Amino acid sequence: MLDNLPKSAADPALLVGFETGDDAAVYKINDEQGVVATTDFFMPIVDDPYDYGRIAATNALSDVYAVGGKPIMALAIAGFPVNDMTTEQIQSVLQGGTQACLDAGVPVGGGHTIDAPEPIYGLAVVGLVHPDKIKRNSDALAGDVLVLGKGLGVGILGAAMNKDELDPEGYREMVESTTKLNSIGADLAEMEGVNAVTDVTGFGLLGHLYELCEGAGLAAKVEWDRLPILPAALGYARKGYNTGAANRNWASFGDHVSGHEDLDEWRRNMLMDPQTSGGLLISCPPGRADAVVGLFHEQGYGHAAVIGDMSEGKPHVTVG
Repeated sequence: MLDNLPKSAADPALLVGFETGDDAAVYKINDEQGVVATTDFFMPIVDDPYDYGRIAATNALSDVYAVGGKPIMALAIAGFPVNDMTTEQIQSVLQGGTQACLDAGVPVGGGHTIDAPEPIYGLAVVGLVHPDKIKRNSDALAGDVLVLGKGLGVGILGAAMNKDELDPEGYREMVESTTKLNSIGADLAEMEGVNAVTDVTGFGLLGHLYELCEGAGLAAKVEWDRLPILPAALGYARKGYNTGAANRNWASFGDHVSGHEDLDEWRRNMLMDPQTSGGLLISCPPGRADAVVGLFHEQGYGHAAVIGDMSEGKPHVTVG
């Protein structure tokens, strides 16, 4: 869809544009500051309007953190079917989003709302990053190890919820994961040896990892037994719950993945499970892995773990 757009990289101040598929754009203001800008919004993935607002806002803020930035302001983007939703429901969505921003220390400075046939909510977020500390998804090095910051399985839990079959513990895990800010991204930008960062969202773990491989011109290996998975999602995955988006991810990225052929179907589903407000994926030297994982754990990301490594080779992901 973007192939016919004029290239924006001709402006030397645009340090990160859309060409590399990075999480946010970065525009250099001076030698000390780059402005980070991103937007993200979607229709409800949960029934509770307050939780919906929190999740959507947390997801939008994540893209600033994923390039090493700190968000400084947000604008709300919303569409509501005003004849079908009560004023209280709309207020709850906006309150949930504002609370997520407050948790991040970010004011909501305004926004824009329209009458729409389905609810839509999200944010446009502005942040700051030092131009020398930008974390792109294309700077991984051969020999790096991969660290994933959150457990997988949000999409599978959502699939169970859509069938009214998600139990309270599964719902709690889903909301807890999707409302956990990826604010650690700004701290990782200050760490020596953190080479590349992206967040795992709609394309699933292997989709976003392939983008990282493509950007760096490297291959990756993922060790299935080391993948962190949300406990409730594990049970639902084994029962066969899955999303259509995971199947579309396999259709889009499957030709660039090997080693999955002999896996059980539920394991294959987990590898491409779309994550809303998913974890950060870090590429760093092996000698820095303990420090990176330790920082995740210190900041409350209990599922963070080393899941694989990068190597020389054509862009490709192997599951072992």
